[in-house]
Order: sequence, then C-alpha cells, then structure tokens
Amino acid sequence: MTGEPNLIPAPRRLVRTGGEGPLGEVRTSVDPALGPEAYRLTVSSNGVDIVGGDEAGIHWGRQSLRQLKGPDAFRRAAIESEPVSVPYVVVEDAPRFAWRGFMLDVARHFLPKDDVMRYVDLLSAHKLNVLHLHLTDDQGWRVEIERYPRLTEVGAWRPRTRMGWGEPVMWDERPHGGFYSQDDLREIVAYAAERHVTVVPEVDLPGHSQAAIAAYPELGNSDVIDTSALGVKTDWGINPNVLAPTEAMLRFYEGVLEEVLDIFPSRFVHIGGDECVKDQWRASPTAQERIRELGLKDENELQSWIIRHFDGWLAERGRRLVGWDEILEGGLAEGATVTCWRWYRGGIAAAKAGHDVVMCPQQEVYLDHVQAPGPDEPVPFGWVHTLEDVYRFEPVPPSLAGTPEASHVIGTQANLWTEVVEDRGRLDYQAFPRLVAFAEVAWSHLPEPDERDFEDFDRRMNAAHYSRLDALGVGYRPPTGPHPWQQRPGVPGRMHNKPRKTWRTA
Repeated sequence: MTGEPNLIPAPRRLVRTGGEGPLGEVRTSVDPALGPEAYRLTVSSNGVDIVGGDEAGIHWGRQSLRQLKGPDAFRRAAIESEPVSVPYVVVEDAPRFAWRGFMLDVARHFLPKDDVMRYVDLLSAHKLNVLHLHLTDDQGWRVEIERYPRLTEVGAWRPRTRMGWGEPVMWDERPHGGFYSQDDLREIVAYAAERHVTVVPEVDLPGHSQAAIAAYPELGNSDVIDTSALGVKTDWGINPNVLAPTEAMLRFYEGVLEEVLDIFPSRFVHIGGDECVKDQWRASPTAQERIRELGLKDENELQSWIIRHFDGWLAERGRRLVGWDEILEGGLAEGATVTCWRWYRGGIAAAKAGHDVVMCPQQEVYLDHVQAPGPDEPVPFGWVHTLEDVYRFEPVPPSLAGTPEASHVIGTQANLWTEVVEDRGRLDYQAFPRLVAFAEVAWSHLPEPDERDFEDFDRRMNAAHYSRLDALGVGYRPPTGPHPWQQRPGVPGRMHNKPRKTWRTA
C-alpha cells in the first residue's frame, strides 16, 4: 500500500516519517505508562514495534498495522505472493471512551453462533470493545438455563413472524427460533476475550418477558389474565404482558442470573428495565398488595423495587447492574449504570446524580433505523440516520461538556434491533458502513460535531475502507444506494413523523 495510511479510526497522532518498504519483524511490549488500551506503533526499515499500555493496547496497535498492510490483510488467508510495502509511520493513540459498544438483538431474530463470532471479529477490527448481547425478549429466549428447560423448549420458538411494521399486516408463516447452549455462549465469550471484546449479557425484566411467561405462566400476572394462554409473541411493539412482582418471580430470575453469571465474566450485567407497561399491575390485587406492604407510592416505585433488588443481588456477587434509562423512574438503584436510549435526558439526569452512563440515543445511533430517504431502502423504519449523521454524533451532550459529571459518561454504544433484520445479510446492510463512523466517534477525540471533517472521513472510506469491508465479506450499503438484492419491495415500514433531534439541543 502506498500513499496515506487511511487509518480508521483517526489516530490522535500520526507522523509519516518518510519512505516505505516490506514489513519487517513485529515486536511487541507493554508500557503501563501509556494508559489502558493505548498504543504506540512504529513502522520503519528496522521492522515494527508495537508498545501497548496493556495487552489490549497491543491488540489495537495490531489492528492499525493491519490497516497499513492494505485491504488484503483483512482476508481470512493470505493471497499476496510478494511482500506488501507499508509506509513508515509512527502512530500514537488512545481511546476516548472505555465502553465502545455495539448492541446486537438476537432475541427478535436468532443469529447463529458463527455469525455472532463473525461480528466479534468485525467489532475488534474497528477497535470496538463491547458486544452487548440482547438474549431475551417477548419474541424469543436465546440462552439455555439448565434449571428451567422450558425457557428454551418453549420460549425459544414462535410459530410465525410479522414482516415489517406497517400496513398491510404481512406474515412470514415459517416457524422461527433457536438458542445458544451454555457452552456455545462460553465459546463466544472466550473468542471475544481473545480479541479484547467483552460480552455483556442482557436478560430483560420486568417487561419484554412474554417468552418467559409462555414457558412458565406463573411468572405472569395470572390474577389479571390467563397467562397459560400466552405464547411466544409473533408481533412487534410494546407489550402489556409483564412479570408479576412476586417473591417467586424474584427467586426464578435469581436462578436464571446465577447461571448467566457462570457463563459471562463481564463485570456488567444488563437487566433491561425498559417499556414495562404497568396496566396489569394496576389491575392486579397481588401487585397492589405488594405496593401497600412495601410502602411504595405507585407502580413506578414497584418497578424500581424490582430493579433495586437485582442491583443489590448482583453487587453481592461482584457485578454491576446496567439498565435502559427507564430504570430512573421511581428512583435509581444505588449502583446502577444507565444505557441511555431515549434522547439524552435520562443520561444527563443519571450523570448529574453520580451514576455512570453509556450514551446510545435512538435519535442518533439506532442502526435499525433507515439510513437514507427514498423508496429503495429496505423496510423504512424510524428516523433517517445517514452515514454523516452518525459521524457527527456526540456522546457527551453540551449540558454536560466541561463539567465534572461528564466523567460519568463512560462510553457510547450503537444499537441494532432486529424486528425487521432477519438474517446476516440484512444485519450487515443496517450496520455498515455506519458502524465504521460510530467506531471513529467512540475511539477518537474529534472536534465538535459541526466542525468534523466528514469529507475527509468519506475520502478515507472510499480510498481504503470499503475495500477492507469487501475483503471481510461485509454486505454493506453502497454509497450509491442499495443493490437490488438488498431491497425488500412490498414489505411495509414505519417512519417517525416528528423531526429527529440532534446533539445541539441536548
């Protein structure tokens, strides 16, 4: 490769020392003074030196070296017969955020184990270090729990699936499902650890739990509805069928989480906490009695009581609870970390209260949302998030910038829900190239959004990085629009009518 290195994400300091030549011996060492995940990469006629602040830093330095070697370095096997010429450079770099994440929803549409591991590779190649794995929801339960076998015998399968979101209602009548054995998940965790990616599991409660209730009806509000008649949900949207606030439910999920903790060494464990509709609790004598006996004000505080219970339970075992920003309602559990998805408000409130926050607002970095206007985009949904929009995303909102509370923004994450993402091809299309722009935002210390040089980013994408994605076999959205085989004509979508907010108003 000749010319500019076209490193992505953009490094803090890159010095072109002059000349280029074949790649020599690669030497690595650790210097803790560089800091966590930082590295210094030196390429010269004497070979390559990668000094990392830790082993992760060495790994990220290797990813930058891989980029210098050209797109063919991203193939699974070498095809070059002649030594590759690389530019002589010194790169010094360190990440802006400790949590640089991607949320993958495998509950709505199951993704085979090998495809999950492929995404671990893609995250690692882009210096992203957290895979948030959304394992349970109304439409499917994907993690084997040995003491509760019906969670996967029943909860992992649905008889059919809603196609798209809008009108007319359309159905794929094929049964859909699947789950990961505990050893499958241990394999994914070990594979990710070798690539310095942490897998954070999510087990949703008390909402988004119909698949669990279908398997074990006593978990639901059986004094309000016939929970034995519930099946795994086949449609999308917010669901009124939530867990009952009973001691039996708490013991059940403690049993689930005991096995989850044995699989996932991650310090953080995500328990969902979002979109819990309280109507059944309002109608439930059991729930109302629980509110009275605990001296709670309302159903929001009842949900907070459940979250606080698991916050303490996890803390006793050396773990930290993470939840969506609805866990703020009714009072935030003492040790909880918030993944902020509903604009920036919840994250700002949590940071000001001294809680750690991962910023992932749907108005900015929900990659299931459509990435261009027009009729050719497959299943138009949500707001338009272009590649440039994602590149101009700023995780720290203006109201926190420059304040001590900004340090509580420990990272950022792009989320990809899979209601209308049914397979690997659709996943690739929705994630890339926008995940590349997000990776640069999450790693690099960039100027303010309006001052960012998107034209330079776009140039680097076209000069080198699309070719790297080709070598990796990624079915990304081309800059000129979707290929015919990436479109889904006739499948209805649902676009947001309100204007998309931006970082400027946060």
